[in-house]
Amino acid sequence: MKSIAVFCGANKGNQPWFEAATIELGHLMAQRGTRVVFGGGSVGLMGVLADTVLKAGGQITGIITRQLYGLELAHPGVKDMIVVESMSERRKLLIEGTDGIITLPGGYGSLDEHFEALTLAQLHQYKCPIGLLNVHGYYNPLLQMMDVMVENGFLREQNRLLCIDAPTIPLLIEKMEKYEHKAIDKWH
Repeated sequence: MKSIAVFCGANKGNQPWFEAATIELGHLMAQRGTRVVFGGGSVGLMGVLADTVLKAGGQITGIITRQLYGLELAHPGVKDMIVVESMSERRKLLIEGTDGIITLPGGYGSLDEHFEALTLAQLHQYKCPIGLLNVHGYYNPLLQMMDVMVENGFLREQNRLLCIDAPTIPLLIEKMEKYEHKAIDKWH
C-alpha cells in the first residue's frame, strides 16, 4: 500500500491510548514509505498524525476546506496541502487514488468519512481495504450496530465484511493487506 487515507479526530479524546495509537501509525507509515493523506488539520489526532509523520521523515498530504483553512486550522508543516471548497469535495479527494483507508478514533467527521467510503465500496466505486482501528474497544458499539443491521436485513453480511476492524495497528495492516474486494449487489 503506497498511499493510505487516514480519518481521525480533530480532538485528541480523553484517553492516552488514542494519541499513542496515532503516533504508532504515523511512525509505521513513515517507516514503510507509505504516503498519508489526511484532513489537513493541526489540531487533535490529525495534528498528532501530521507531526509524527513529518518528524519521522514520511510523506503526507493534507486536504482541508477553505473554511477550516481560514480558521488557521491547517497544519503549517504540511507542504502538500490541498484547499477545497466543500466537505464533500474533501471526502472525495481524501480517498481518490489511495490504496486503503484507516479510520482512527474520532467523532462525526471521522464516521462520515468512514461510512462514505463503505458506501462507495458497497457500490463497487472503491475497491481498496477500509480499516477501522478499534483501540481499547472504542468502536465496539459501532461494530455491534453493524451486526444489528445485518440481523435486521438492512445490510448484507458480505457488505458488513467491507469494514475491516482490529484492536491493534499491526493486526489491522495485516488484515488490510490480505483484503480482496467482494462486495455484493446491495439490492439482490
